[in-house]
Amino acid sequence: MQTPKQAPYIAAIEAGGTKFNCAIIDSDRNIISTKRIDTTTPEQTLDLVIAFFNEQKLAGFNFEKLGLACFGPLDLNKQSAHYGSITATPKPDWSNTPITSILEAALNCTIFLDTDVNAAALAEYKWGNATNASVAIYITIGTGVGGGVVINGQPLHGLIHPEIGHMIISPPKGIQGVCPFHGNCIEGLAAGRSMAKIWNQPAETLPDDHQAWDIQAQVLASLCHNLLLNFSPEKIILGGGVMNKPGLLENIINYTQESLNGYITLPESLTFADIILLPGLDQHSGLFGAFALTQQQ
Repeated sequence: MQTPKQAPYIAAIEAGGTKFNCAIIDSDRNIISTKRIDTTTPEQTLDLVIAFFNEQKLAGFNFEKLGLACFGPLDLNKQSAHYGSITATPKPDWSNTPITSILEAALNCTIFLDTDVNAAALAEYKWGNATNASVAIYITIGTGVGGGVVINGQPLHGLIHPEIGHMIISPPKGIQGVCPFHGNCIEGLAAGRSMAKIWNQPAETLPDDHQAWDIQAQVLASLCHNLLLNFSPEKIILGGGVMNKPGLLENIINYTQESLNGYITLPESLTFADIILLPGLDQHSGLFGAFALTQQQ
C-alpha cells in the first residue's frame, strides 16, 4: 500500500454478480489499493465492503466521493423513493437491496451511481478502445450479460437504463435459453452461468472444439447485428470473462458480417474488426468506470 498524500482520493466499486472489486484511486487514476470481495448475500458482502473502505480511511486515504458501478437492474430515478436500489434481479437475495443508502450511511460520502456496464462504457469512451466515439456500447459477457451505452459522452438512461442482455433472439437450433425471466434472451443463452446450465459443465472447462463456442459466437453476433442497426455505434466493446476464449471475438465479427449480409455500408477504410473490439482498459474498465462517474458533471 502506498503512503497517503494530500490528494483527492476517490473510492470506487465495481459491483458484479460474482465479485465486488473495491479500490482507492487517486486524482491521476492510479489505483492505490484494491480488494476483491465475493458476492454472497447483501449483508455479508456489504459488511466486508464497508470494512475495507473504513480500513483505507484509517490508513489516511480519506475520500468524499464513491463511484458505484453496480449490477442491476437499478432504480436510477432520483425522484423515486427507492432511488439507488437494486430492483428485480436474477441474482439470488439481491432484489430490492437499497445498496446506495446502505453505503452512503456507513461511509459518510457522496455516491455516484450507474450500472456497471454504463460505467465501463464511459471509461472505454474516456480512456479505452471507444475514445471519442459519439456512440459507444460496452457489453460484458460474464456471470450475466449486460450492456451500457454512452452517447456524446453521457451514459444513456431513459425510462430506466439499457438492459441489453435481456434482448430476445431466436436461439440457434438445438439449444434453449435459461433466463428465469425471458428464456431465450442473450443472457439466458450466452452468460457464463447460462452456458454452464445449457452444457452441464462450467464454460471455462468446455474444450476449444466444443459446439458451444460456435453457438456462442452466433448468439453474440445476433446481438451485435441488432446493436449496429438500433444504435449505429462507432464502437462495440465486448468484455467479461467469457470473452477471454481465444478466437471467439474473430468468430463473432465474422458471423456479424455474415448476418448483416452487406446491409450496412461502412465508411471507407473501416472494417467490422475496427468496430467490434475487446476492452482497451483490460480488466480495469469497471473500476475506472466507477472513477469516471465521480468526474461527470
